[in-house]
Amino acid sequence: MAKRKKRQEMDGVDRYVSRPISSLFHLAVWLTGILVSLAVGFGMIDGTLTIPGLDTLWEGIVIIIAGWIVVVLTIFSLLMSIINNI
Repeated sequence: MAKRKKRQEMDGVDRYVSRPISSLFHLAVWLTGILVSLAVGFGMIDGTLTIPGLDTLWEGIVIIIAGWIVVVLTIFSLLMSIINNI
C-alpha cells in the first residue's frame, strides 16, 4: 500500500510539472491528426488515394464521396473543438 500511495503522489507532481509540455504535445498530436485527415480526404477526392475493390464501384464515385465526408467531418470537428475551447 505504501508504494502505491507514494506513486500516486509522484503522479500528481509529475502532472503539475509537465502540464505545459503535455499541453504542447497534445496540441501537436491534434494538429497532426487534422492535417493527416485533410490530406487523406483530399487525396481520395483527387483520386490519388484509392481503396482496392471500391475504386471500380460506380467508377470511383464512392471513394470521392467518402473523401468529401472525411473533409467535411474534419472541418466540423475542428470548428467544434475551437468553439469548445473558447
